Amino acid sequence: MSVWKKPTTTKLKMPSKDFILASGSKDRLRLLEQIGYQPKLVAPADIDESTHLHERPLPYVKRMALEKALAAAQKHPHENILAGDTVVAVGLRIIQKSKTPEEQEKVMRMLSGRNHRVISAVCLVDKNGRVSSRCVTTKVFIKRLSNEEINAYVASQEWVGVCGYKIDGLLGGFVQKVVGSYSSVVGLPLYETRNLLIGAGIL
Repeated sequence: MSVWKKPTTTKLKMPSKDFILASGSKDRLRLLEQIGYQPKLVAPADIDESTHLHERPLPYVKRMALEKALAAAQKHPHENILAGDTVVAVGLRIIQKSKTPEEQEKVMRMLSGRNHRVISAVCLVDKNGRVSSRCVTTKVFIKRLSNEEINAYVASQEWVGVCGYKIDGLLGGFVQKVVGSYSSVVGLPLYETRNLLIGAGIL
């Protein structure tokens, strides 16, 4: 009788492309690698991410992506710099990263049984200092959550370090519909990002 053995696989190292990713997000790095774009360096930008008084979600996320890209460009002159930012917005309210389980519980109750927007901006500063950016808005519809579902999601700790939630985690089972770019909800609109990189000559 022959015994089945799991075949061994070798993961080939992807050649890096001529750009720096100004983000420490593992999701953004994974998404880029998914379409064959591995940055030659990951150098997260350290900026103040506070909102301005009465600042709305769309201008905020655009400003964040731009400021991250410019901050990284100052540290790495004459390099192609890619940066991005993503926020969850309910009406005109920007959902920031929860610091406690209690804060996250309030977020889940706010999202329960309604639709909201996820807005992602991506910005590229090329070697010559030219700035290009794109912004994508996606609607996400969440089912009405029971107390048990909310408590289980909060206890999972998936929300730690992200704005609102991770759609590619447990919360994905509560999403009724996504209208727009799924990759943008994860953290980076791939179609728009690839076009920016190609436009800068990064093939």
